[in-house]
Amino acid sequence: MKEFFKHYGQTVILLVSIIIGAIIGLIWKEGATVLSPFGDIFLNLMFVIIVPLVFLTISTSIARIKQPKRLGKIMGSIILVIVITSIIAVVVGLLSTIFIKLVNVEDGQKILASLEENQEEVKKTEDLNILERTVSAITVSDFTGLLSKNNLIALVIFSILFGCAIKMSGEKAKPVQDFLESATEVIMNLLKIVMYYAPIGLGCYFAAIVGSFGANVALGYAKTFVIYLIVSVVYYFVMYTIYAFIAGKKKGVKAFWKHVIPPTVTSLATCSSGASIPVNIEATEKMGVSKDIAETSIPLGTNLHKDGSIIGSVFKVMFLVCLFGTNVATFGGVMQILLVSLVATLLVTAVPIGGGTISEMMIITMMGYPAAALPILTVIATIIDCPATMLNVVGNTSSAMLVSKIVDGKKVEFNG
Repeated sequence: MKEFFKHYGQTVILLVSIIIGAIIGLIWKEGATVLSPFGDIFLNLMFVIIVPLVFLTISTSIARIKQPKRLGKIMGSIILVIVITSIIAVVVGLLSTIFIKLVNVEDGQKILASLEENQEEVKKTEDLNILERTVSAITVSDFTGLLSKNNLIALVIFSILFGCAIKMSGEKAKPVQDFLESATEVIMNLLKIVMYYAPIGLGCYFAAIVGSFGANVALGYAKTFVIYLIVSVVYYFVMYTIYAFIAGKKKGVKAFWKHVIPPTVTSLATCSSGASIPVNIEATEKMGVSKDIAETSIPLGTNLHKDGSIIGSVFKVMFLVCLFGTNVATFGGVMQILLVSLVATLLVTAVPIGGGTISEMMIITMMGYPAAALPILTVIATIIDCPATMLNVVGNTSSAMLVSKIVDGKKVEFNG
């Protein structure tokens, strides 16, 4: 029990607070909106942290990248496998939700209007063509514009470029990198402090949402979790069997299912991709993956390859689409969902901590929704965390087999 609370304590507390908030909202109805200011405190604290969090974590992650062993073919194969399997994951996520209404509300536009923070800015962008919108999204005309949560994509791009500049400067930039590393540690501890308030903030926020807009929102979360869980189980058994077959035919499938249980159980027990790395490396080596490929692809995949998170991003996008009554029943709408889900996940996967929050803000920004929708996605991230972690971890196991097939070809012998 002690070990359980060590790994799941925060998640359990958040879930309990959300459930209590939903009950309060159902009982008090509109009277529960009196708790809204307590939710706003949490929301405002997160908004204050988001800009330095994005800049520091991304720039330092880029700056500390080192060339791994056998960079050439192994790295190329890893990137190829990550891109292909990520595209497959996002398509599966879309097919799982496109014909299902995750949440039913009577007036989604009313909810959207209640969360809208800056109607003037939204109206300004509506009159721009696609190129102007793109330029507006990825750049700002003044440095101070980067300090706004409304320009998150531009901040991410600037952070990547800043990290690359540090890398290019070599030893001369060492003091700058050291400062950023220290500042990152500080901002992560600040985030931990704010997260101690999360159960109260999210509970009150959820009570106000359910109280204002009814039980359908709470039922929408339950429906989202059940559908995501079903998709995760099907993806786990079907897609990873297919990947193992592609890597090593019948012998590859036997090797995969013979050794995949330890990383699966570890991911579910710890709810951490990082904690599963040693077990995952050991499992892939037992399958027949060479040591250098296993020790390169698993750690890199843990940061860069996240099937569960990508599918989760689609669910988050579709939840907001259903909640706000957005029409996406066009080719352009479908492509937007696919691209937003992919970019929001892959662009911040190198961020070791805080990437989830950044990804959720990216989704909100790229879909054109108000920043105040962040807690809505935080709740989804909390309830799907366990199955998402499982897919993230086991996805790296199967990917290591595919990389081994590409790099070693017929030389690879899977231990079925």
